[in-house]
Amino acid sequence: MNDQPDERYLRLALQQAQAAAEAGEVPVGALIVADGRVLAAAHNERETLRDPTAHAEMIAITQAAEALGAWRLEGCTLYVTLEPCPMCAGAIVQARIPRVVYGAADPKAGAVDSLYQLLTDDRLNHRVEVTAGLMGEECGRVLSEFFRARRLKK
Repeated sequence: MNDQPDERYLRLALQQAQAAAEAGEVPVGALIVADGRVLAAAHNERETLRDPTAHAEMIAITQAAEALGAWRLEGCTLYVTLEPCPMCAGAIVQARIPRVVYGAADPKAGAVDSLYQLLTDDRLNHRVEVTAGLMGEECGRVLSEFFRARRLKK
């Protein structure tokens, strides 16, 4: 697959991550695309909504399901700036999303490659094609800068 559209969509997810940072949220952004159409664009909103499940991916999945009028997100690609956690990876499998592209690895909570490999586990009823590390440095830098600034404020 040509990386150019992937990069374009991941850049849009990075814009969502920046919006999260500006709102005081951990800067993770997600986009769901089908047939060249953006169905969902979201960022973390755990602090804003006081909801532990308000990760960018979870919000984007809900938006995309609403846009399609279906819970099966077949034919969609999820773009996210950070490797999904176990909760989000589980939701990706449940939504039947066929492809995920993520930027930065998450060595502390990643459930795609780092700690677990939920999206490609043969024991599950759905497996996902994964493109890992696209624009990883840039996506990781947004997170590093956010946490560095937060530490300096303390």
